[in-house]
Amino acid sequence: MRARPAESVVDGSKASPKDLPSIDLLLRGARAQALVAEHGHTLVAAQARALLDALRARALLGGLDRAELQAQALQAALQGGVDERLRPRMQRVLNLSGTVIHTNLGRALLADSALQQLLQTMAGPNNLEFDLARGGRGDRDSLVEELLTTLTGAEAATVVNNNAAAVLLTVAALAQGREVIVSRGELVEIGGAFRMPEVMAAAGATLVEVGTTNRTHARDYAQAVNARTALLMKVHTSNYALQGFTSSVDEADIAAIAHEHGLPMATDLGSGALVDLQDYGLPHEPTPREKIAAGCDVVTFSGDKLLGGPQAGLIVGRRAAIERIRRTPMKRALRLGKLTLAALEATLRLYLRPERLAQDLPTLRLLTRPAAAIRALAAQLAPTLHEALAPRFTVEPVELLGQIGSGSLPVDRLPSAGLALVPRQKKGCGRALDELAMALRLLPLPVIGRIAEDRLLLDLRCLEDGLDVQAFVEQLPRLRQALA
Repeated sequence: MRARPAESVVDGSKASPKDLPSIDLLLRGARAQALVAEHGHTLVAAQARALLDALRARALLGGLDRAELQAQALQAALQGGVDERLRPRMQRVLNLSGTVIHTNLGRALLADSALQQLLQTMAGPNNLEFDLARGGRGDRDSLVEELLTTLTGAEAATVVNNNAAAVLLTVAALAQGREVIVSRGELVEIGGAFRMPEVMAAAGATLVEVGTTNRTHARDYAQAVNARTALLMKVHTSNYALQGFTSSVDEADIAAIAHEHGLPMATDLGSGALVDLQDYGLPHEPTPREKIAAGCDVVTFSGDKLLGGPQAGLIVGRRAAIERIRRTPMKRALRLGKLTLAALEATLRLYLRPERLAQDLPTLRLLTRPAAAIRALAAQLAPTLHEALAPRFTVEPVELLGQIGSGSLPVDRLPSAGLALVPRQKKGCGRALDELAMALRLLPLPVIGRIAEDRLLLDLRCLEDGLDVQAFVEQLPRLRQALA
């Protein structure tokens, strides 16, 4: 059998489809063989086919250089294709946006103890629904119920996969086919996909609006109660604030009206602060314990906002109401998986040591980080970042105002500091900032800032000293190359 003649490649000349090698020939390369040994034939062959299909399409359009068909170039392209195919789509980023609990960036960071419990518990079988004391089937709620009742003062508790589900399940269990009374000023929408009227409809309840957008009185609730009423409800407006000529009714008064008529009263807190944030120098946010003490039969709140844990919907309250919610068939469809339960339990345990909470819980640690420490970090990083961006951009430390995020305390701002990146050329400023923002997002460890007032701002509140700072600095040379 005659050997196939070596291909003659002239740099800069255009290739045609007939110049492409076969999949078999491409897979015979040393680099391809190493890939097959590491990942198996199926994946590497699929990527080889995709690579050749893409090159063929370019060749048909006359846009493929023969240099790209050299063996070394093809093997490198195949390696890149395999690496890209296996690259996680969900990846870690540096949140320098100024919003601590950022919905689009995964909200709360898990504590080290929660991460450790995830690894230890999930590495083998666990007692998700097994009662170790009795040696029989258990209830997964029992893993966190005692912690939740201890921390909130409630009689009982159950958990579902997010707070929207908690509200949906509560309404379905307590008011399906009947009416729920809510103030017109509390018909919230969160994230474009959670509207209180739509949740009521999905739960099979009829929404009865009382009061006006800006003012609702106790008599409005009392006058709306009738034979079809099943539940009175209050919704904490955590993602906006009404100011000026306003009036609302607190939980204690609504609960009194509900109980006078033999009805339950529920409140949706949303943000899920388990401690008084004023104790840590932050604005006050209502806590489940306060609402239970005010007479609420059910309180719903999030696990991944101010509570600082994984995404979850937590439902606490009187035992009779919680048992009705727990028995609703919909509960199984909304239940938590073992990963979330493990992380939630570990997070809740941190609250048993309140003196250490600001140290051990990342969300609270970041929210209470001293502005002076953030300013010092900005001054430290400014020269290094300036070197990477010169001469196209200037870099200077600036005072900033951040926010808590995820609908929590929307009016309040956090004094912070960071770096302002400003194009030297005013013409085309917007395009230059967009290019810089993209270059930051495409770094190996993506950096997310925000553009405001013709500047790209990097708020350093969430860039903690240590490995994060080191990783940020080490990838700056790549940023210079990307902008060259």
